[in-house]
Parts: sequence; C-alpha cells; structure tokens
Amino acid sequence: MRIRWLLIFILINCSSIYGQNPIGLTNITSYLRRDYNGGLQNRTIVQGKDGILYFANSEGLLSFDGTYWKLYPLPNRTIVRSVAIGIDQKIYVGGQSEFGYFSPDKNGNLAYTSLKKLLKGNADGFKDIWNIVPYGDQLFFRSQSHIFSLEGQSLTDYQPGSQWQFLGSCNGELIAQDAGKGLLKFSSGKWVPLSIINSMPAGYTVTSLLAIGKDSILVTTLKNGLFILSHQKLSAFHFKAANPFLNQLILSAILIDDNHIAIGTQMAGVYIIDKQGQVTQSLTRKEGLQNNTILGLFLDKDHNLWMGLDDGIDFNAYNSAIKHIYPERLNEGTGYSAILHNQTLYIGTSNGLYQLPVGKNTDLSKATGQFRMVENTKGPCWGLYEINHDLLMAHHEGAFQIKNDNAIPIDTRFGYWNFTAFDKNPPASVLIAGNYNGLDLINFDNNTYRSKQNISFSESARSVILENKIAWVAHNYKGIFKIDLSLPEHPVTKLYTDKNGLPSKLKNRLFRIKNRTVVATEKGIYEYNNSTDRFEPSAYFKKIFKQNDVRYLKEDSQGNVWFIEEKKLGVVDFSGQKPQTTYFPELNGNLVSDFENIYPLNEENILVGAEKGFYHINYKRYKGNKEHITVLLRTVKASGSTDSILNGGYLVIDTKKALTELSSKQNNLHFEFSSPSFQNQLNIEYSYYLEKFDAQWSNWSKKTERDFTNLPAGNYKFQIKARSNLGNESQIVSYSFIILPPWYLTKWAYAVYALLFITFNYLFYRGLKKKFIRQKIKFKEEQKRLNYLHQLELEKSEKEIIALKNEKLESEIIGKNSELASVAMHMLQKSELLSKIKEELVHLRNADNDMPSEELKRLIRIINQESKMDKDWEQFAVYFDNTQSDFLKAVRETHPLLSNHELKLCAYLRMNLSSKEIAQLLNISVRGVEIGRYRLRKKLALPKEMNLNNYFANFYT
Repeated sequence: MRIRWLLIFILINCSSIYGQNPIGLTNITSYLRRDYNGGLQNRTIVQGKDGILYFANSEGLLSFDGTYWKLYPLPNRTIVRSVAIGIDQKIYVGGQSEFGYFSPDKNGNLAYTSLKKLLKGNADGFKDIWNIVPYGDQLFFRSQSHIFSLEGQSLTDYQPGSQWQFLGSCNGELIAQDAGKGLLKFSSGKWVPLSIINSMPAGYTVTSLLAIGKDSILVTTLKNGLFILSHQKLSAFHFKAANPFLNQLILSAILIDDNHIAIGTQMAGVYIIDKQGQVTQSLTRKEGLQNNTILGLFLDKDHNLWMGLDDGIDFNAYNSAIKHIYPERLNEGTGYSAILHNQTLYIGTSNGLYQLPVGKNTDLSKATGQFRMVENTKGPCWGLYEINHDLLMAHHEGAFQIKNDNAIPIDTRFGYWNFTAFDKNPPASVLIAGNYNGLDLINFDNNTYRSKQNISFSESARSVILENKIAWVAHNYKGIFKIDLSLPEHPVTKLYTDKNGLPSKLKNRLFRIKNRTVVATEKGIYEYNNSTDRFEPSAYFKKIFKQNDVRYLKEDSQGNVWFIEEKKLGVVDFSGQKPQTTYFPELNGNLVSDFENIYPLNEENILVGAEKGFYHINYKRYKGNKEHITVLLRTVKASGSTDSILNGGYLVIDTKKALTELSSKQNNLHFEFSSPSFQNQLNIEYSYYLEKFDAQWSNWSKKTERDFTNLPAGNYKFQIKARSNLGNESQIVSYSFIILPPWYLTKWAYAVYALLFITFNYLFYRGLKKKFIRQKIKFKEEQKRLNYLHQLELEKSEKEIIALKNEKLESEIIGKNSELASVAMHMLQKSELLSKIKEELVHLRNADNDMPSEELKRLIRIINQESKMDKDWEQFAVYFDNTQSDFLKAVRETHPLLSNHELKLCAYLRMNLSSKEIAQLLNISVRGVEIGRYRLRKKLALPKEMNLNNYFANFYT
C-alpha cells in the first residue's frame, strides 16, 4: 500500500515538475536508416528555398524532398557535422578535416567543391567543423581550433585563446564562445568580448542562442540549464515548477513560435516550453520518438518540427490540425465512442470507458491531464448517448448510466448497442434500446432508468432508427427489419432484403441524415419508398456518393455530412454554393473496420474512432489551411543503349537556353518528381503532361515518377503539377528536350537520299529511255510482223472468202447450167417433137388418106412457124448470160457483126454441144451446122490451128 502511494506521489510530482502533454498529440513519423540509407547520427538541419531539407549525416550530406532521399558523401568519406545554406544558395558543409560546398553541375547534380585549397600555412590541421553560420556576405566555419571566415574566394583564420566552443548569430550579431575568454562578438573583423555585467557559471558551454525579444536572448548551455541575457545582464531562466534541465544535457534548441521553444536533450527527448517557464509538452519514446537523444532541431517553413537523432530522423507535424488522442498510451484500445458531457470528455474504447475533465477548452486536443477509467466499465464500450441530460453507456456487459464517475447498471442480461428516445419531447419517459438479443423498452421515472419489457424481436439490433412508432433495425447479414411499435406488446415485423430493392442482405447500416432515414450499402445510399414498399437508390445522395461503398454517415451541427467510405474518412461540406467533398488521407488505414464512429461536436472538435484511440480534427483549421503547394522535378534520366542523368534535381531551367538534345538511342525517359510539403505528403497528388505526345493531362494520382519509352524524334515539353486534397494547386514545372532523329533520318541523310533519288531517277530514266527505244524498235518489228501476219490472215481470209464465193458461184453455175441444160434439153426435145410431127404430117400428105391436104399443109406450116419462133431462144439467152458471165453480151461487144443465128451457134459451141444437137436446136441439118461453123470462123478470123470449141470455152475467162 505504501509503495502504491509512493508511486502516486512520484507521478504527481513529475507532473508538477515537467508539466503535462495535451491529450491531442500530432503523430510522429520516424525515418530509419533503411529509409534514408545513410549513417546513424543526424545533426544540423536546414531547408533550401525550394523546400528541400538537408541533414548533416554521419555518412555525408543527406537531402529529402518529401519523397526521395539522396546521400552525397564527402570526398574523404567522413562524418558531416554541420550544414548551412549561403546567400548564394550553395550548400556549405563541414566534416572531419574537410569543409566546402555542394552546388549543381551542368546536369543539375550536386557536385562538391572543397575550400581547403584556400587555407594558408598550417591551418589545415583542424579536426571537425561543428558550426557554419552565414553572417552578412560572409560564412563562418567553426572547429575547436579555428574559425574560418569565407568572403568571396578568400579565407580568414581566427584562432581562439584556448578553444572555440560555440558559434552562432542572434539579434543581428555573430557570437562565439572561447573556453577561456567567454562570449565574444564579431565586430569590424575582430572578436571582442560581449558586454555582460555578471558572468556565466564556470565550465559552461553554450549550445544555442535564441532571440526571444528585441533585447533578450535565451542562452541554452550543455549542462547548466537556461539563461536570459537582456540589456547586458545575465539571469537564470525561471520555471513555474522545478527546473527540468538540472540533470539534463541540452544539445539543441529552436523557437517554435512567438511563445514556445523546443529544447533537445541528450537522454530525455524534446521539451517544449513557453516563455513563462511552463513545460507545455514533451516528446519522448513514449510519444513515439525512435530514441531520446536529440542532436538537432529544425522548424521548416510549414512549422513542422524535425529532429535529428542519435539514430534516425523524426518528424512531428507540430502545426497539424489532426491529432491523436490516446486515453491510455501504454494500453492502446480501439476507439468505439466519444462524447462531451458536463465539460468532461468521455472516450469509449475496447478496454473500457475513460473520462477527462476538459473545462472550457474550445479545442479539446489542447486539454491537459490524465484520462481515468470509469469504475466498472472494463470491456468494449459500444456507444455513449446523452438523453434527458444523463449519460448512458451501451456496453458489452449491458446498459449503464454514468453518474458520479461510476457506471450504474440498468440491465446486464446481455450486451447493448444503442439508446433512442421513444418520445419526441424531453424528458423522454421511454427509451428504445438495441441489444445483442433484440430491442428493449426502458422506462425513465424518478430519475431512474429501468428495463420495462423485451420487444418480441430476437435479432441483434446494432443499428436502430426510430420514426414515429416505426423502428428500423439493420442486421449485419440478414437485411433491414421494419418493426411497427404501435402496440409494443404485439409488434409487426417485416424483413427487407435484396428481394425488396436492397443491393444485398449484407452490411446494411441505418442512419438519420438530412431528415431522411437512409441505408448505407456497398452500392451507395438507399432510401425507403413508402408508396412501393421497397428500397431504392437515393436520388439526393446518389449525386454525392454515387455507388461507393459507404459504411458510416454522421451529420454535424453545420449540416456537413461526415462519412467513411471503405476505410477512408471524408466530409461533404454544404457551407458553399454546392457540396464539396474532402477526404482525409492522413487517416487512411487507421480507422476502425465495422465499428466506425464519428463524433462531430463542433467545427473545431471532430473525434474519429481509430484502431488506437481517437483522432481529433480541428476542421476549421484544416479547411483554412491555404498552404502554398510546390512541385519539384527531381530527376530526368534518359536510357537506351546508354544511360545518363539529364537533370539531377537542381537544374535551373533557362527558357532562353538551347534545349537538351538527345540521340535517337536515348529515347526512353524517366522522370521523378515530388512536393516538399512534408505535413501534407499523404494528401499530395500529381498530374503530368508530355506535350507533343500525350493527348491531355493525366488523371491525378500519388505516383511520383513517369516513364516514356521509344519516343519518336521531335521537340517535347514535360510538365508536372501537384495539388492537395483541399484543391490547392501548384504552379506548373516544365522541362523541354529534343530527341534527335537517327542518322538515317537527319537533314544530311535526307539530302543524300534526295541526291540518290535524283541519280536513281536519272539512271532509271535513261534506262527506261533505252529500254523504250529498244521496245519501240522491237514493237515496230513486231508490228510489221503482226501486220504481215495480219495481211496473210486477210489474204487467207480473202482467199477463203473468194473460194467460198467461187464455191457459191460454182454452185450457182452448176445450178444455172442445170437449168440451162434443162432449157436446152426442153428446146431440143421440142425441136425433135416438132420434127417428128412434121415428118408424120409430110408422110400423111404423101400417103393416101382421107385427110385434106390443105389441112395438112396448114399444120405443117404452123409447125414451121413454131419452129422459127425465138421465144424459147430469148429465154435461153437470158439463162445463158446469167450462167456464163454475160457471154453473149461479151461476144456481141467483141464481134458486133455476128448475127443472132451465129450468136446461137456461139452459145451452143460454148456449151460444147455436138453438131447433131446443134442441128436439132437450130432446126437445120448437120451439114448446115458445119457450114455455119465454117462461116463463123471466117468472121471471127480465127487461125486454123485454133479449135472453135476451145476458143469459146476459154472466151472471157
């Protein structure tokens, strides 16, 4: 028992001595050696105008841009003790027996230049450069045995009386500590004693000088604590409680704001004190530091606190609007519920219910003190509700009223989830309580809560919404129950599932938002349609949440809707002209799954249940953060057959300078970019655009690198921009370059191609011309041959035609001859007949008969006349000329003196008739025919040797 009281006494005294941390602590981010790939110790920290941080690391100069760490070793591979940025923006470093500066080379890579070459005499015997201080146009480098002043390219060596122990600037003065002479200030090129009426303690060592007023300097010493130097008077710094640094080594100190100072110690972490001597906060391993030895402190441009440790680097978003509340730091429980009741903050966790009086703090995270667990509340505390000005707790062990720092049981038969007032007007005499086994009615009478009856509904009622006398209950895997409580003794229950419009029976949560009872589902927000008795997608909320998996909804007093989508926290702000959705990436992956809880007390106090305790969000500060976002192009690397870094992150882009030219073999480019917004690093997104290649800007993403492969020849401009989750957008940073075409696509190559093309065309033309001439000659010869063949074909055709005509003519002649022969035969037969008749008549005339002779004579005369008629001859002549090519006409023309009788003889001779046949046709004797032949020869004047028949046969052929 004594030991217990002794421990309590020690804790109380420690609290009074060192003060108490606020309950809301900003998260500490730790960077281990494996993260930055450097050495153990990190001392001085500075920040360039581009936002990049530089650390004096035991293995070199370490840089960090928010995404990428880079280590730059010194040439002698020694420890870097100090770092500073000069007015020329060069990064000056001091190490073991080495000091110099890093500056960009032509490709934007940091290259080191040593300043030891400027030393004269034996000044290069120094060991470590512990401080580098810019002062005016000069830079001062301190080792224990030398202070070097750099001005231009000239170094001045200042040696101490005994040993240089400190160097710094404050209130416009450069101050150093000489172990023998004390504090000195630099004046007119000399070190002169600093006017102090009373001296410092013996054996002191100054570690920092901080201007805490126009004429006041806070002096921190290694072993002797803190002092105030004001108007040349030195006095000890007074604390409201005991001095926390009596037995501590102070290694570093910085001003955090106008009223607070951060002090780093050897083994006790960081103390944050105000000017009034109150310790307001301490950061140790308990609060998340990697170790408690703080070698260096730095406040960046966004008021974030950086700590260089004996092993590692820690980052504390000191100015963050999001803080972490741990009711019990060493026994972290899951945060399930929170409420402010009677100026006391109650936090319900998986461990139990904790309480802390917070007074009238407008920002609850700034309250101080220790949370205390309420008696009889161990175990999961699911819900806290203020009804009838009383605080009710839904607990794993039952329903309780919290009163006088004690949990008074209402019903402990089973665990409870929630409470809802059944009556609209306070005080509520009846409550509906959801528990593990259904719904209960709880009566409130005489300031006492008593369980009245169990409603006949035996399902777990974790989520309950009451509308008039209708209770809606959401079950985690069965659906939504509608319970009519008009008669609580006989409730009417109906179950709604995916058959009634819900997307699924699983994971449906009920909430009352914007005076609507809604169901958060895996496919968005649904509402009940009374007319169709079905659930339908909410037309109002669909525009905001679409079909996202919303797991939790809560409306705050300003009408904003806080929500958890999957494992992301967000808020829909309705304060503007249209709803604006903002997410909080800082909390991603830290929220409670399936037991989400948000308690929006007011705009400055939003409590969100986490896997460990609660997160506190000062939403007013958060959305008012107008931090200027910048983006840096950190690396441009070209690769192909060879690799080269075109931009190492420090290349100053000069638009007037000729563009970077790359060969066609270096057409694969890799870009790395970042934003030195360290506090909002999780909130930063990037968009990029390669002009002449991309159609448009890329979608916003958290990727900090981009690769382009096989880029064709051309001029390009790579552009990058960044934005925060609040919509703050950076200016565009661009990098232009040219990818040259391969040698076979250069202008000279095209000129050669043109020359070759012309030559080829000329030679081709000549070849074609010769070929054309040869072909022309060949064509003509071929044409002649074809004409000849054609002529032969024509002649052949003509001959064939002539032969056909001849055949036709012969056929016609044969026909005509046949007709002629027929006519001649007819004439011959006629002549023979007439001759026979005539002979018979002559015979009858000569014979004695009774026929009259006159009659016979008359008949003979008629026959003679008939024989002399030329009608048959004329018909014969026509047929004969048709068949014999106008033979008679030709004979008349040749021998016009021939008579008709002679023409007949010519025709019969041509027909090759015998003299007898001719005699019958001419009705003369054969002798008469011979005489006619003779006379005809005479008229024709034919020679004796010519046959008359042959003459007429060949006549006119």
